[in-house]
Amino acid sequence: MINDLWYKNAVIYCLSVATYMDANGDGVGDFSGLMHRLDYLHGLGITAVWLMPFQCSPGRDGGYDIADYYSVDPAYGTLGDFVEFTHAAKQRASG
Repeated sequence: MINDLWYKNAVIYCLSVATYMDANGDGVGDFSGLMHRLDYLHGLGITAVWLMPFQCSPGRDGGYDIADYYSVDPAYGTLGDFVEFTHAAKQRASG
């Protein structure tokens, strides 16, 4: 039996990192920009973020043809940026 039923009351928001928020001004959204908007998303009552593919991809299938599941497309930031984003999101979910 599943004891943690968080998903039953979750408000899940799906977003594309590439189109959400650009922090460095290159015209492509990134994890730094997304981090700046976490308080806004939290204020809307969103409790979970579902990210569209953000890993490196040859780009033949809209990003769904992932070439490396352990990397972040450099246009969106670094693996460290992703980790920082996940920690910041977790803090808001538990705080």
